[in-house]
Amino acid sequence: MRPALLRSSLILCLALALGACGFKLRGAFTLPYQSLHIGLPANSPLGADLRRQIRANQPGLLVDDPKKAEAVFQQVGEKRERIIAAMNAEGRAREYQLRLRYSFRLVDGKGTPLTPVNEIILAREVTYDDNQVLAKNQEEEFLWQSMQQDLAQQILRRLTARQALPPPVEEEDN
Repeated sequence: MRPALLRSSLILCLALALGACGFKLRGAFTLPYQSLHIGLPANSPLGADLRRQIRANQPGLLVDDPKKAEAVFQQVGEKRERIIAAMNAEGRAREYQLRLRYSFRLVDGKGTPLTPVNEIILAREVTYDDNQVLAKNQEEEFLWQSMQQDLAQQILRRLTARQALPPPVEEEDN
Protein backbone atom coordinates (compact mmCIF):
# COMPACT_ATOMS: atom_id res chain seq x y z
CA MET A 1 0.00 0.00 0.00
CA ARG A 2 2.79 2.41 0.88
CA PRO A 3 4.75 2.04 -2.43
CA ALA A 4 1.58 2.79 -4.40
CA LEU A 5 1.04 6.01 -2.43
CA LEU A 6 4.66 7.02 -2.94
CA ARG A 7 4.47 6.27 -6.67
CA SER A 8 1.26 8.28 -7.15
CA SER A 9 2.71 11.19 -5.16
CA LEU A 10 5.83 11.14 -7.32
CA ILE A 11 3.76 11.14 -10.53
CA LEU A 12 1.66 14.04 -9.22
CA CYS A 13 4.79 16.05 -8.34
CA LEU A 14 6.29 15.38 -11.77
CA ALA A 15 3.08 16.46 -13.53
CA LEU A 16 2.97 19.68 -11.47
CA ALA A 17 6.62 20.42 -12.19
CA LEU A 18 6.16 19.94 -15.94
CA GLY A 19 3.08 22.14 -15.91
CA ALA A 20 4.84 24.85 -13.93
CA CYS A 21 7.78 25.07 -16.36
CA GLY A 22 5.50 25.77 -19.31
CA PHE A 23 5.86 22.35 -20.94
CA LYS A 24 3.04 21.39 -23.26
CA LEU A 25 2.73 18.88 -26.06
CA ARG A 26 2.72 20.19 -29.61
CA GLY A 27 -0.79 20.10 -30.85
CA ALA A 28 -2.56 21.34 -33.90
CA PHE A 29 -1.52 24.80 -35.02
CA THR A 30 -3.69 27.64 -36.22
CA LEU A 31 -2.25 30.13 -38.67
CA PRO A 32 -3.49 33.68 -38.04
CA TYR A 33 -4.50 34.35 -41.65
CA GLN A 34 -7.77 34.04 -43.55
CA SER A 35 -6.01 32.81 -46.70
CA LEU A 36 -2.44 31.81 -47.53
CA HIS A 37 -0.55 31.12 -50.74
CA ILE A 38 2.63 29.04 -50.65
CA GLY A 39 4.94 30.57 -53.26
CA LEU A 40 6.93 27.38 -53.83
CA PRO A 41 6.67 25.00 -56.81
CA ALA A 42 4.18 22.17 -56.42
CA ASN A 43 6.92 19.57 -56.92
CA SER A 44 9.18 21.09 -54.25
CA PRO A 45 9.55 18.75 -51.22
CA LEU A 46 9.32 21.68 -48.79
CA GLY A 47 6.28 23.12 -50.58
CA ALA A 48 4.58 19.73 -50.51
CA ASP A 49 5.33 19.30 -46.77
CA LEU A 50 3.99 22.76 -45.94
CA ARG A 51 0.83 22.30 -48.01
CA ARG A 52 0.16 18.84 -46.57
CA GLN A 53 0.50 20.01 -42.97
CA ILE A 54 -1.57 23.14 -43.50
CA ARG A 55 -4.36 21.18 -45.24
CA ALA A 56 -4.38 18.70 -42.35
CA ASN A 57 -4.92 21.46 -39.76
CA GLN A 58 -6.76 24.19 -41.69
CA PRO A 59 -8.29 22.72 -44.85
CA GLY A 60 -9.70 25.90 -46.44
CA LEU A 61 -6.73 28.17 -45.79
CA LEU A 62 -4.63 27.62 -48.93
CA VAL A 63 -5.41 29.48 -52.14
CA ASP A 64 -3.85 29.10 -55.59
CA ASP A 65 -3.87 32.78 -56.61
CA PRO A 66 -1.37 34.94 -54.67
CA LYS A 67 -3.39 38.09 -55.42
CA LYS A 68 -6.39 36.66 -53.53
CA ALA A 69 -4.33 35.64 -50.48
CA GLU A 70 -4.10 37.63 -47.27
CA ALA A 71 -0.53 36.35 -46.91
CA VAL A 72 1.93 34.90 -49.42
CA PHE A 73 4.84 32.72 -48.30
CA GLN A 74 8.02 33.60 -50.22
CA GLN A 75 11.37 31.86 -50.13
CA VAL A 76 14.17 34.41 -49.88
CA GLY A 77 17.09 31.99 -49.91
CA GLU A 78 18.20 28.40 -49.43
CA LYS A 79 21.75 27.17 -49.05
CA ARG A 80 23.01 23.66 -48.38
CA GLU A 81 26.55 23.20 -47.15
CA ARG A 82 28.70 20.17 -46.45
CA ILE A 83 31.61 21.22 -44.25
CA ILE A 84 34.49 19.08 -43.03
CA ALA A 85 34.23 18.96 -39.25
CA ALA A 86 37.10 16.55 -38.45
CA MET A 87 39.98 14.91 -40.28
CA ASN A 88 41.90 11.72 -39.58
CA ALA A 89 45.69 11.39 -39.30
CA GLU A 90 46.00 10.87 -43.07
CA GLY A 91 44.27 14.18 -43.84
CA ARG A 92 41.00 12.65 -45.00
CA ALA A 93 37.60 13.80 -43.82
CA ARG A 94 36.33 11.74 -40.92
CA GLU A 95 33.27 13.78 -40.04
CA TYR A 96 31.11 16.27 -41.92
CA GLN A 97 28.60 18.83 -40.80
CA LEU A 98 25.55 19.26 -43.02
CA ARG A 99 24.03 22.74 -42.83
CA LEU A 100 20.78 23.96 -44.26
CA ARG A 101 20.25 27.73 -44.20
CA TYR A 102 16.76 28.82 -45.24
CA SER A 103 15.20 32.28 -45.22
CA PHE A 104 11.62 33.30 -45.94
CA ARG A 105 9.11 36.06 -45.42
CA LEU A 106 5.41 36.75 -45.77
CA VAL A 107 4.01 39.41 -48.05
CA ASP A 108 0.46 40.43 -48.83
CA GLY A 109 -1.21 39.96 -52.21
CA LYS A 110 0.32 43.21 -53.48
CA GLY A 111 3.88 42.32 -52.42
CA THR A 112 4.05 44.48 -49.29
CA PRO A 113 6.09 42.68 -46.58
CA LEU A 114 4.04 41.46 -43.63
CA THR A 115 6.93 39.96 -41.66
CA PRO A 116 10.66 40.52 -41.57
CA VAL A 117 12.91 38.00 -43.30
CA ASN A 118 13.18 34.93 -41.06
CA GLU A 119 16.23 32.68 -41.21
CA ILE A 120 16.40 29.11 -39.99
CA ILE A 121 19.72 27.28 -39.76
CA LEU A 122 19.75 23.52 -39.26
CA ALA A 123 22.86 21.40 -38.78
CA ARG A 124 23.54 17.67 -38.52
CA GLU A 125 26.76 15.76 -37.98
CA VAL A 126 27.62 12.73 -40.09
CA THR A 127 30.69 10.52 -39.88
CA TYR A 128 32.45 9.34 -43.01
CA ASP A 129 34.35 6.16 -43.81
CA ASP A 130 35.98 5.40 -47.17
CA ASN A 131 35.11 1.72 -46.72
CA GLN A 132 31.37 2.45 -46.47
CA VAL A 133 30.82 5.04 -49.18
CA LEU A 134 27.40 3.84 -50.34
CA ALA A 135 26.02 3.49 -46.81
CA LYS A 136 27.33 6.91 -45.81
CA ASN A 137 25.84 8.52 -48.91
CA GLN A 138 22.46 7.00 -48.04
CA GLU A 139 22.81 8.20 -44.45
CA GLU A 140 23.62 11.71 -45.67
CA GLU A 141 20.56 11.71 -47.96
CA PHE A 142 18.38 10.56 -45.07
CA LEU A 143 19.74 13.41 -42.91
CA TRP A 144 18.95 15.96 -45.64
CA GLN A 145 15.36 14.64 -45.82
CA SER A 146 15.08 14.77 -42.03
CA MET A 147 16.32 18.35 -42.03
CA GLN A 148 13.74 19.25 -44.70
CA GLN A 149 10.91 17.86 -42.55
CA ASP A 150 12.25 19.67 -39.49
CA LEU A 151 12.45 22.87 -41.54
CA ALA A 152 8.76 22.59 -42.50
CA GLN A 153 7.81 22.18 -38.82
CA GLN A 154 9.89 25.18 -37.76
CA ILE A 155 8.45 27.35 -40.55
CA LEU A 156 4.90 26.52 -39.45
CA ARG A 157 5.73 27.32 -35.82
CA ARG A 158 7.13 30.69 -36.88
CA LEU A 159 4.13 31.43 -39.10
CA THR A 160 1.84 30.63 -36.19
CA ALA A 161 3.69 33.11 -33.97
CA ARG A 162 3.05 35.91 -36.55
CA GLN A 163 5.69 38.48 -35.79
CA ALA A 164 4.67 41.58 -37.70
CA LEU A 165 6.96 44.24 -39.05
CA PRO A 166 7.36 47.23 -36.76
CA PRO A 167 5.37 50.25 -37.94
CA PRO A 168 7.38 52.69 -40.06
CA VAL A 169 8.95 55.54 -38.14
CA GLU A 170 7.71 58.88 -39.34
CA GLU A 171 10.24 61.66 -39.38
CA GLU A 172 9.24 64.91 -37.78
CA ASP A 173 9.70 68.15 -39.71
CA ASN A 174 11.53 70.79 -37.71
